[in-house]
Amino acid sequence: MEREEVTSTSIRAIGYDPASKKMQVEFVKGAVYTYSDVSEEVYTALMTSTSIGGAFAELIKGGGFPYERTE
Repeated sequence: MEREEVTSTSIRAIGYDPASKKMQVEFVKGAVYTYSDVSEEVYTALMTSTSIGGAFAELIKGGGFPYERTE
């Protein structure tokens, strides 16, 4: 999955596959996590937020999406 670089102190890049509803988040420290069942609306809200890190904490971590460390 191709990831797009974002402006954040904790997140380096984010990728999304609408067909599988999977989102990959690459953190500045190098870890990559894949989140499942993420709707396109949630992904868009995250990517258009003025604070990617804050939106990630609220929408993704707070949303309880299943995840796994992939790299």
